[in-house]
This record gives sequence, C-alpha cells and structure tokens, in this order.
Amino acid sequence: MLVFTNKNKIDTYISSLKREGNKIGFVPTMGALHEGHLSLIKEGLLSNNVMVVSIFVNPTQFDNVADLDKYPRTLEADIKLLETFSENIVIYAPSVDDIYEGDIKSQSFSFDGLEFEMEGRFRKGHFDGVGTIVKRLFEIIKPDNAYFGEKDFQQLAIIKKLVEKHQLPVIVVGCKIHRETSGLAMSSRNVRLKPEYSLSAPFIYKTLQTAQKKFGTKSATVVTKWVEKQFAKHDLLKLEYFIIADVDTLKTVIRKNKNRNYRAFIAVYADDIRLIDNIALN
Repeated sequence: MLVFTNKNKIDTYISSLKREGNKIGFVPTMGALHEGHLSLIKEGLLSNNVMVVSIFVNPTQFDNVADLDKYPRTLEADIKLLETFSENIVIYAPSVDDIYEGDIKSQSFSFDGLEFEMEGRFRKGHFDGVGTIVKRLFEIIKPDNAYFGEKDFQQLAIIKKLVEKHQLPVIVVGCKIHRETSGLAMSSRNVRLKPEYSLSAPFIYKTLQTAQKKFGTKSATVVTKWVEKQFAKHDLLKLEYFIIADVDTLKTVIRKNKNRNYRAFIAVYADDIRLIDNIALN
C-alpha cells in the first residue's frame, strides 16, 4: 500500500492516475479508523478506481487544546486496517508543516450562515478550521468524488456550500450514519469512553428515536423540552444542546411547516468526551 507524507509527491502520483483515466475518490479522516470510515471507503469504491484516504489530525478545527492533545493517533494500526480492506487505497498522512507550511491558522469563510448554527454556537472558529483543511485537501488530492458521513450533518452541509461557493470540481457525497450494535453513532472518540459511560451512551440514540416518533404529533418546542428533561434526569450524560432544525438552513424550528424537512441534532458530554448525533424527523 502506498503511503504519502508529502503533498507534491501525492499530487504527482494522482496526476499520473488521472492521465490513465482513473476516477479518484477521497475520504478525509483524522485517523483512529473504525467501521464508519470503512463504510465511506466501501461506498467510494463502488464508483471510483482508486480511493485516497487522508489521515491528519487538523489543529485548526479544535477550539479546545486538551481535546486536540487527547485525540487518538493510531497511524500504524490505521495503515494495517486499510491494507486488509482493499488494494485500491492510497494513504496521505501529512505532517502539520506539509499542510500549513509553518503558518498554522484558519482562513475565514462565509457559509451563508450555516456556520453560526448548532456546532458553530458552541465551537468558536471550528468551521473556519474545517473549511481550511478540506479546501486544502481538495486542492492537493483533486478528487472526482469525496465522501462524508451524515453523523457530522452540519459539516457535510458546510462542505457542500464550500464546493459551491469556491467552484471546486468535486462531487460531495453524503453517506448514512454508521452505528454500533447498541445504536451509538460510530466515532473515534468512542474508544476513549470509560466503561460506565460506554454503557450509558446508547441512551443518546434511543432518545433521538423517541423524539422522532413524538415529532409526528407534537411541536418542536414540546419535543425539545421532553428531551431536555430526559437528560436532566440522567446521572452520567450531560446535554449540551438538542435542536430541531430545518435541513436546508439549519436554523432552529419555531413552527413546523409540512413542506419543509427537519432533523434533530444533539451534543452530549459523557464525562469529558463530547458525542454528537442526529436523526431525520420526516
């Protein structure tokens, strides 16, 4: 398996693949790979000759330095996992300097207001960091198609907006949330959960499922208050936010409209581990 750490070398290699008529798919990751990542790669292999997987813990999208320091870095294990998965995978595992060239800061982006909702309210500068690294990776890899999970639904919407506004020649494909057997959305953070929190965390998805059912007959306000009460009674899990939002604008719903689509978004702390999830409501 080819592993590149230098942007110029992988650019040269991908250019040669494209000259031969190969279609390039791309899955950007921060490593600590799990079945959720593999599901994105599997989806990409259906439509592309070669899948490029980047493994890079991006410092500019962390508003919490401690969270950045604790983020799992398992490059050797990630490479071994991908080697067993498919021979049509190329890895790009750059250093921070290879990406940022000594200037570790975010560009400023406008995503037409999408960046100010939900995660944007709680993680200052996060989506500038996301936009910076994704745009840079798209420029280096030059993929035909790029795959992102719906667990980070707001991020997916923002990346689609990034491609639209900067006229980047890549198709962004959203893929369904991959879950553990318990229902917990797969995340690299899950491995850091202490046993008691790991047992409690599936409560998040179960609550979302009940909220989905309630939304059929109850108002967004009633459903939101119900969810808040469930977490207020929970001994281990601390709710940061639960928001029902319009799928297109991501703005919090005040009154339902039968012609609009809605999604419920949630962020929860399990001890010091922050977990997010979401579910379609209609």
